[in-house]
Amino acid sequence: MSFYHFIGIKGTGMSALAQILHDMGHTVQGSDIEKTIFTQTALEERGISILPFSKNNIHKNEVVIAGNAFPNDHEEIQEAKTFGVSVERYHHFLGKFIEQYASVAVTGSHGKTSTTGLLSHVLEAAKPTSYLIGDGTGKGAEDSRYFVFEACEYKRHFLSYSPDYAIITNIDFDHPDYFKDLEDVKQAFQEMAQKVKKCVIACGDDEHLQTIQPQVPVVYYGLGEDNDIQARQITSTPDGTSFEVYCRNDFYGHFLIPSFGDHHVLNALAVITLCHYENIAVELVQAQLKTFRGVKRRFTERVWRDQIIIDDYAHHPTEIKATLSSAHKKYKDRDIVAIFQPHTFTRTKTFLKEFAESLKDADYIYLCNIFGSARETGHALKIEELKALLPNSVLLQEEEVAVLAQHQKAVLLFMGAGDIQKYEEAYMTSQPTEADVVND
Repeated sequence: MSFYHFIGIKGTGMSALAQILHDMGHTVQGSDIEKTIFTQTALEERGISILPFSKNNIHKNEVVIAGNAFPNDHEEIQEAKTFGVSVERYHHFLGKFIEQYASVAVTGSHGKTSTTGLLSHVLEAAKPTSYLIGDGTGKGAEDSRYFVFEACEYKRHFLSYSPDYAIITNIDFDHPDYFKDLEDVKQAFQEMAQKVKKCVIACGDDEHLQTIQPQVPVVYYGLGEDNDIQARQITSTPDGTSFEVYCRNDFYGHFLIPSFGDHHVLNALAVITLCHYENIAVELVQAQLKTFRGVKRRFTERVWRDQIIIDDYAHHPTEIKATLSSAHKKYKDRDIVAIFQPHTFTRTKTFLKEFAESLKDADYIYLCNIFGSARETGHALKIEELKALLPNSVLLQEEEVAVLAQHQKAVLLFMGAGDIQKYEEAYMTSQPTEADVVND
């Protein structure tokens, strides 16, 4: 048994990894800011100590895992060096840790958290499975056959991993504060694919993934006829989306997922493809797909009075468009009200026109002030520049959220990767009625 100290334990990946190590019998503690973050709930439920940052948190004979957001001059990292204590960055530690298991990295510009959650839900019903999901959820078991984890492309951190399998959902230009352009993103995914040991499972409908050239076989899934694994007869039902799956034109099975939109069908196809490759019984996969309740902050729904409130992490134009499509398909007879908080000034500036176009799919649009990153300087961009491209939109301050009550029987879709939840909480506080959580 080892003693681990996490610097920045409330980070989504850090929180999940801390839970895994705790579940496996290790002693775990961590430090972070005192502000409440949704990722800390699972840590508190396990009795994992969360301390304020202090050099006094560092002791001899422990392993320190540092979140990637914290520089080398952080007081706890400096204290560890003074003591001669081992300090490992999150992605470096994880890269070595996964070598003990049949590892599955789930990556891509969009959809990786939902796909990681879905794959974990299916595989753990077949074999002992540990998993690390990008919504801060982690589970560890010493006898695990599989280790499923989300692999983030930002700053090429996923190049620290050499997994047995990689699921790649798509390639799109994002993180403009790091990547130069789409070609730079594509090159990063190419480098990542080269590190896969057994098989790459890629969405064949994505033109950029057609050029991926790993050293192992590639199995393509998608809606197009040229894919190895293809979904056909896609139909929306009151319970979700049904579809048939064909494996190289041979019928494989009929599936139902409790979600709406083609992007959810593609996520399910990725999971089905991996399970087919690993000889997981189709009946088990069918049953598990039906019971998946989603991951945190991905189309999380609440009933509030006569409204539906949805909390979603969407912070890129492609994600916004997909999320709005899901809302329209599930709630065909309700107005869709988008409350959007842009995340980072660099992303907002880069995709200003694309954000405007994606948000036009909503019936009503409210815009919150841009949530900047601590890494950014020179915050010249204002939310008014996005509003200028959306003349019918409304600027929304936290203290003004009660105005949303006028949208009777509507779907209120709160979207963003910053602190958009404070607007949601402020609205519910302004409307004194208890919420009924229907999906979390």
